[in-house]
Amino acid sequence: MSKTLQNTRNIGIMAHIDAGKTTTTERILFYTGITHRIGEVHDGAATMDWMVQEQERGITITSAATTTYWKYLNQDYKINIIDTPGHVDFTVEVERSLRVLDGAIAVFCAVGGVEPQSETVWRQADKYNVPRMAFVNKMDRSGADFFSVVSQIKEKLGANAVPLQIPIGSEESFSGVIDLIENKAVVWHDDETMGTRYELVDIPAELVDEAEEWRGKLVEAVAEHDDELLERYFEDPDSITKDEMIAVIRKATIEMTITPVLCGSAFKNKGVQRLLDSIVAFLPSPLDVGNVTGINPKNDETVERKPDANEPLAALAFKIATDPFVGRLAFLRIYSGKIKAGSYVMNVRTGKRERISRLYQMHANKQNPKDVIEAGDICAAVGFKDLRTGDTLCDEKRQITLESMDFPAPVIGIAVEPKTQKDLDRLNIALHKLAEEDPTFSVKVDADSGQTVISGMGELHLEILLDRLVREFKVECNQGAPQVAYKESITATVEYREVFKKQSGGRGKFADIKVEIGPVDEDHQGLQFIDKIKGGNIPREYIPAVQKGFEEAMYNGVLAGYPVDSLKVTLIDGSYHDVDSDALSFEIAAKMAFKNACTKARPKLLEPIMSAEVVTPEEYMGDIIADFNRRRGKVEGMENKGGARVIKAKVPLAEKFGYVTVLRTISSGRATSTMEFSHYEETPEGIAKEIVEKAKGKSELV
Repeated sequence: MSKTLQNTRNIGIMAHIDAGKTTTTERILFYTGITHRIGEVHDGAATMDWMVQEQERGITITSAATTTYWKYLNQDYKINIIDTPGHVDFTVEVERSLRVLDGAIAVFCAVGGVEPQSETVWRQADKYNVPRMAFVNKMDRSGADFFSVVSQIKEKLGANAVPLQIPIGSEESFSGVIDLIENKAVVWHDDETMGTRYELVDIPAELVDEAEEWRGKLVEAVAEHDDELLERYFEDPDSITKDEMIAVIRKATIEMTITPVLCGSAFKNKGVQRLLDSIVAFLPSPLDVGNVTGINPKNDETVERKPDANEPLAALAFKIATDPFVGRLAFLRIYSGKIKAGSYVMNVRTGKRERISRLYQMHANKQNPKDVIEAGDICAAVGFKDLRTGDTLCDEKRQITLESMDFPAPVIGIAVEPKTQKDLDRLNIALHKLAEEDPTFSVKVDADSGQTVISGMGELHLEILLDRLVREFKVECNQGAPQVAYKESITATVEYREVFKKQSGGRGKFADIKVEIGPVDEDHQGLQFIDKIKGGNIPREYIPAVQKGFEEAMYNGVLAGYPVDSLKVTLIDGSYHDVDSDALSFEIAAKMAFKNACTKARPKLLEPIMSAEVVTPEEYMGDIIADFNRRRGKVEGMENKGGARVIKAKVPLAEKFGYVTVLRTISSGRATSTMEFSHYEETPEGIAKEIVEKAKGKSELV
């Protein structure tokens, strides 16, 4: 068992959009024998990009999982690979993949270097302590500079980047790499074998000095991580053997004190086999990662599970997907124990048993049925009734809750309606399925207008989801203009008494509450409810109803009906009637108190602010900055990068709709931009007034 686990690698490939993640994965599948023909992203034929939208746009949207095998030093290794998206709108896909991976390969473009999304995914990998290697791809492109990318990884990402290879030539003349551990040149032959043939030769004479310099740096970096080797290094640097170097690099990579850097050109079939060797040699197996910790839901004590098939089951559902042939697929990472087709498992969140009817090992969107999946593996299961992303599945008798995932709240919404009334039910079912798959996508019905509003992480995110409605669920939609997900907050504390009386023949309704409403204390979120009722002025059984009333009222703020994120409510006093009072009366009183008190508590509108980054040639910089200023943006910094200028700014989301088109016009199509959510901030008074008036106008029409 441990032998199998020792030879298993669960890895992900992560990078900025267009760095070549999917192309690299395609080559891995080809060289490991899973595919017999290489699929290209630009032809729309990549295996891992199996969604129609991915093939059309040449981008990755969903994380595809696949299992493959690689022989290294005469041993077979099993590699579970997850290809993650690079576009910031699909950051949740990266987040949930990294949560369950043991190691990752960060792919960088040899021309673009460390780009904005590279930094985002690097931070996400830091958050989950995922050891990683760097692969500098696209060495054949004009402007490729391996050493510049290595220094960017050090400066921008703060990583201890240590090259294990240096390139032989670059751009058009890129022909292979120098392996600094072997001290040999690896040269690929541009022949009919699609790069499957390469040979180890002596280092070309003109590169001997450079290779010696970088090998010296590698040996020094290795020696620094091992006291015994350090002593020998000072006496005789050449005495450190290849096997000793590999052992220390592996240990340091797993401890995240070294990031090994390799290079190649996946598209030109150079460097991928050596990357596979390095994945097996340096990235951790489930045994290296060690025990997983969780909480026992019955007594809140910390418990551990070993990566062993004989331990009780602990598995995490990290993704739910709808497959047209199999139905709902749940992607699971098994941390301990084993899971069998046809067996029952406990879902800790719901407290209910779930039956697993079938198990699959995945290859992109094809499934290979399996009877048993053991600890350390990744698989897909079918048959669940109620399962969400982040749920823990475990042994019924020995329960454990694994740490779930935090997902960012959606920041942009659009109203949708079916083109024909008969499609209404189908639209609701389809939206419900998509929301189950994607935790950053939400669906709600607007209380004032009765419209269905879908919300997501950006314009591209919603565009893809609407496209999927048509293609997968055959539902045509009309859509409204994009809306910003504003929030409301109150800035002052007020005391307020609400008396609710209703007499309508027979038994009436009565509730009387006195509350203090204000902003929450610093470390609180949501509703901070404090009960200060003394002497039974309000019976104990009615107090939860008051709390419930405020919780529900917070969904619709008093200014424009946007949700109130946080609120402090102190219940000070009140009274009740022996016959007419009940829980519902107190709930209604709380809702009325919220409306009336918040109006007096200086309510403010908050808007989402985005972090934007634009890479542009110098001559367009002035126009782009002027455009940012027009959009209420604050430019926070500028820097040079590879002959271009990088502008960083914070801009309200409301001002960024359609920005990509404007940027193309300003820069004749030569500038690129990325944007991700940063924080919420108070909306300027004049603009807030317009938004409130518009919202009031809408509800009056209804």
